[in-house]
This record gives sequence, structure tokens and C-alpha cells, in this order.
Amino acid sequence: MTVHTKPEHKENVPSFQDYQILLENVLSEFPKLETKAYLQKATKIIDKLHHNSNHHELTNQLILEALNHVDELEPSWTYVASRLLSQKLQQEVCRNRNITKPYTEFYSLIKGLAEQGIYQTEILKAYTPNEINELEAVLDPQKDFLFTYIGLKTLSDRYLTRDHNKRLLELPQERFMIIAMTLMQKEETNRIHYVKEAYWALSNLYMTVATPTFANAGKTYGQLSSCFIDTVDDSLQGIYDSNTDIANLSKSGGGLGVYLGKIRSRGSDIRGFKGVSSGVIPWMKQLNNTAVSVDQLGQRKGAISVYLDVWHKDIFSFLDSKLNNGDERMRTHDLFNGVCIPDIFMEQVENRGDWYLFDPHEVRRLMGYSLEDYYDEKVGTGSFRQKYKECVNHPDLPKEKVPAIEIMKAIMKGQLETGSPFMFYRDEVNRMNPNSHKGMIYCTNLCTEITQNQSATVTKKQYVEDGTIVTVKTPGDFVVCNLSSINLARTVRSGQLERLIPIQVRMLDNVIDLNEIPVLQAKITNEKYRAVGLGTFGWHHLLALEGIKWESNEAALYADKLYEKIAFHSIQASCLLAKEKGSYPAFEGSDWQTGDYFHKRKYGASSELDWNTLQKQVANYGVRNGYLMAVAPNATTSIIAGSTASIDPIFLKVYSEEKKDYKIPVTAPDLNAETTWYYKSAYQINQHWSISQNAARQKHIDQAISFNLYVTNNVRAKALLELHLDAWKQKLKTTYYVRSTSSELEECESCSS
Repeated sequence: MTVHTKPEHKENVPSFQDYQILLENVLSEFPKLETKAYLQKATKIIDKLHHNSNHHELTNQLILEALNHVDELEPSWTYVASRLLSQKLQQEVCRNRNITKPYTEFYSLIKGLAEQGIYQTEILKAYTPNEINELEAVLDPQKDFLFTYIGLKTLSDRYLTRDHNKRLLELPQERFMIIAMTLMQKEETNRIHYVKEAYWALSNLYMTVATPTFANAGKTYGQLSSCFIDTVDDSLQGIYDSNTDIANLSKSGGGLGVYLGKIRSRGSDIRGFKGVSSGVIPWMKQLNNTAVSVDQLGQRKGAISVYLDVWHKDIFSFLDSKLNNGDERMRTHDLFNGVCIPDIFMEQVENRGDWYLFDPHEVRRLMGYSLEDYYDEKVGTGSFRQKYKECVNHPDLPKEKVPAIEIMKAIMKGQLETGSPFMFYRDEVNRMNPNSHKGMIYCTNLCTEITQNQSATVTKKQYVEDGTIVTVKTPGDFVVCNLSSINLARTVRSGQLERLIPIQVRMLDNVIDLNEIPVLQAKITNEKYRAVGLGTFGWHHLLALEGIKWESNEAALYADKLYEKIAFHSIQASCLLAKEKGSYPAFEGSDWQTGDYFHKRKYGASSELDWNTLQKQVANYGVRNGYLMAVAPNATTSIIAGSTASIDPIFLKVYSEEKKDYKIPVTAPDLNAETTWYYKSAYQINQHWSISQNAARQKHIDQAISFNLYVTNNVRAKALLELHLDAWKQKLKTTYYVRSTSSELEECESCSS
């Protein structure tokens, strides 16, 4: 049997009685639902449409009628609709694959799609037919019943494999198994065991992988990493080379963060010619064109964020670049922007002091160093403020003095109008960087959760050899992030955290060796640090189930304790992997190796966890991954898993997802008479409580957290400023969107995990 392009037999159309039995079986699983009205309407739908043999329309109408009953009092109707959709998908796949029973003929599916060039042939090389048959026996169709309607609908529309004619050929449990088989194919021992463990983790919705891995694992196209960070060199060659690299990564489904802080400002000199540089905005326009013209696998336009230091002379035009009014020649509406902020700037904002702007090229030329290469090693003191003051006091260095609060006003104006710029607190990030022995972190990624060493790639020379043009480059650290997330509500409540994290870390680590990245310096960096980003979602869902109010000290203490536990098991899992496979190449001299990682976070005897033993194990065996944890926004995949996004509060208890010709009603997960009191809307929550929660978890996360601030459209500037000052003082590394009730914001698909 192969996957046929046309069915070889007439499809068996379900009878009137078949539909009646199906509905009775589905509804019997929800005895608390009031079903009389639904059954009356459903019987009329079946009677009307069955005579026309229009069973596809019939099933759709039964689903829509079930969705019409979803509300705050009876949210379980979403599962009725999901069961009906599952039945429809199974019928569709059976017809398209010419099989009589769903979740059978798994080997033939793999072989057929490999022959069509959709699946990689490596799967067939890695696993014997007997092993594939053994794994088919593990597939559990009952796990499809865990999906809400919108979760299953999202999964089928965006992630399940289709042929070149867009016909559905893969079912949810088969997608999970293909992901597991793909990520474990190079395991030398216990491979089948690890596949089963990975499938267990995915099929139970204890975790999700990032969108690129979810969609592309096992396939011949796309790559598996979520997003990347590039550092642009201050040269024409460097700028255009970066643009090309960014285009290649965007084409394969990656989101980009781009640091522009090394590029000279407008009016700077070029090769001694005074006042000829046009600054960063024209290069941002180039990137904007790339974002629009090079989309992500034909699914959506490219997603690119750009970052600039708050002392850069182009900062005001940079902050205005997304505004909806003004000179369109200076606007880049399709880019996201972020600001790199040192402690001393926030101090000047708070004290209403002055701030100085510089051209990075002039600083390099006159001072002999790059200001962006320094940070304050301790709170209130360090090399950055020393170098900054040297620049301020140098009589020959061109500079511009402005009130610091005026820059902050421009930042907040942009945030209330467009949601950005994002905030990157560079001193705290670099103080807590476990790999500061190997470099510097200049900015974060598109979704503000990745913080890893960066440096620019520099083209040294080009020459001709044997009729071939050879380009010699010094590769920089081109950041790669590989993400997946724990479903907190399901995993913590079922007591599966300790079992889940080791297999999740192994899956993430294997992405590094499997991924084909079209930019070589990114591939080199990926192998150098073996960085991953284990994150979480479902925080509000978990609080509601635990009966903990968001605005409480209890929530902050719970975050502290839970994320310490997640950190402990993540580091332990990476250490055991290092013992098995070796530590990452840059381990020697890192905070992991010296023990500073544990000292900075004050892990020790006061904890319930045995940090002292773990520290000794890490010093002895190393860790497999130089960067280990990061909390991404993961809005899409949290929908699939039926939980709340990331560490965010919900917007509404009941809302509708707009589709082309209908709406899907959605309720907060596990909404009932007990949990409803704990589902307070994000816009009604005092954001200082959210900041305190995030500060509690941030100290356990070696990278950063995609953290949104929620404000009403009439928020006063003073109140928003106080939120930013609070976030900085509580040592948050980044903040993501300022989500106003008046602004519509785009999500990053790539970081969904």
C-alpha cells in the first residue's frame, strides 16, 4: 500500500443511523451537558442533508451547532465539536490514503510520502519496518480526545501533513510520532525507548515543540529552529551580507532579531568624507522590504525585529519608524523595534537627568573602543558607565545632549500606538550571562526571550582560485534558538515534571544536530553553544486550577518555587546528557564550569533541592547546552494544547476566534464555578503584580522571558513609566509588547512552542 493520489474505491457514506449512533456515543461522554435542544436540531440537520448524501456539509453543520452551545456555563461543548471534527478528519484521511481504518498502515504512509518527496527518506533508513510497526502499535487514537475544537482545528489547518494537492494525509497522533521519530533518529542506544517517551510527552499534551519543529519535522523542506539573531557589521559588505542571510533564514521559516547598534549614525563620515552617512533608517528600509518579499514558507510575511542602543544618535528616528504618521520615507511598518537600555539611562530617567547620544563610528575612531562592548558588571558600577562618562567628557567627541525623559516619552508613545519598542535591559542580561567568557549580548530576539552571545560576521577578502571566486569570512556568533514548552497545568497537576523534562531536553538537544541551517555562521554558533530554550505555557491555567489569585504574594512565591524546580531538573537533564554525549564546546571557563551560575542565583542549602550536589556534577561532567531555558510567547501551540499562552493572563473568559465565514467560541481552559473566580482579565490586573511574578521566575531562567505589559488605552504616562521602572528595578531582562486595549498586535509564529 502506498499513499495514493486518488482513492481506488468508492467512499462508504455513513447512514442516517450511523450519525445518530455517533452523536449518542459522543454525547454519552458528557452526561452533565443539557443535550435535548442540540439533538433535536441535529436530527433535523441529518434528515435534511443525509438524503442529499452531503455528509461533509452534514458533519460541518453538526459541528457548528455544537459550537453554538459553547458558553461560560457549558464550555464542554467544544469537546463535542472536537470529537465530530476528529471523526471528519479520520474519514478524510482514510479516503485520501485508501485505507479502511484510521491509524493503520503507518509504514506505508511514511514510505509513500517519502516517495513523493514530502517526508525525508532518512526516517526509513533510521527505522526498520518492524520498528515502525512497533511504533504504530503505540499510536493512541484516544489521545485525540484531549483536543478542544479550536486546538484540533488549528492543528489540522496548520501542521498536519498534506500532499502537493493539499489533501490531508496525516492524523494528529501520526504527526506526534513523526516528530518523535525524527528527533530521536540519531540516538545510538535506546532509540525506540526515547521515541516512545517523546511520543508520550507530545500525545499527552504535556509539552509542545516550536512551530518550525511542529510543522517541518520529518519533511524535506523548512528547518527546525524558531528564530535567529544577527549582529550587523558597520560596512556596506556586512550590511548586504546580513540582509542575504536574513532572507535565507526567513525563507525557511525563521524569525529574526537584528542588532543595528554598530552601524554609524546619520551625518557620520564615510572614508573621511564628512556628513555623508544616511544612518540606520535606510538599512531598516532594506530589511523591511526583505520581511515583505521573502515570506515564511508561503504562509506569512517574514518576521524581523531590529534593535538599537539608546545612546545611538539615530534613536529618535528609530523610535518613530513604526508610527502611523509622519514622513513615510522614514517608516518601516513591517519591522518590530526594540531598544537596548543600560542601567544608567534608567537612573537618568528616574532622576530627570540628561542623556548623551553618540555616533558609534566616531566613538570607535576617537576613543579606540566600542561603547556597546561594555556593560556594568555590578549594579551601580562597572565598565559601561565608566566608558560612557569618558565619552561624555571627551572634548573632541561629537555628542548630542537631550533630557533622558524625552527619549522615554518617545519610547512610551510608540508602545501605546504600536505596542513596541520592546525593552532590553542589557546590563542585567550580561551580568547573568553564563557564557560571558566568550562574548557579549547586544540585544534579544524577535520575541525577547533569547539572550545569547553575539558578534558580527566580517568579510576579510575575496579572491579567484582555479576559476572559482572564494570569499573569506570571520564568522561571528549568529544566534540560533531551539524552543519547546512545558504545559504547566497538565504536567504539574499530573506530577509528570520529573519524567517530562529529561526527554524534552534530549529532544531540544537533538534539534541542533538534525537542523539544516542555510547560514553557515549560524550553524557554527549552534554547535558551539548548543543553545536551547525550554519554556512554559499555561501559567494562568495552573493558577486557576490551584486556586491562587494572580494579584497575590502567593502567586509570586509559587512562581519562585515552581521555576526553581523546573530549572533544577533542566540543568540536571543537560548535565546527564553531557555525561553521555559530552558538554558543549565553550563550557570551559563558563559560569557553569566555575560555579558562578549557582552562586549568582544563591542556590544552596536553604533550598529543598540538592543544588550543591548538582553544582558538583556540573563541574565534573559539564552541561550539554550552554543556554538552557527561555519562556517564549507560544500562543498558537498553547491553543493546540488547550491551555493559556506562556506566562500571560487571559484576555477574556469567553471570546470568539474569527474565521473566514464563521466564528469559533472559545472559553478559558477548565472554566467552571470554581476556576472562574481566578480568571481575571489581563487588562483588569494590576501589572505590578505581574512584574513581581516575572521577577520571581526570571532569576531561575538563564535566558529571558517573553513578558507583556497590559494597559488600557487611557493609561497615564506616569503610570506606564512606573511600570517600566518597576520592571527594571526588579531585574527583568526584557519586556515584550505593551498591549493596549486600543492596539492590535501581531504574534510571532516562529516562537510559538
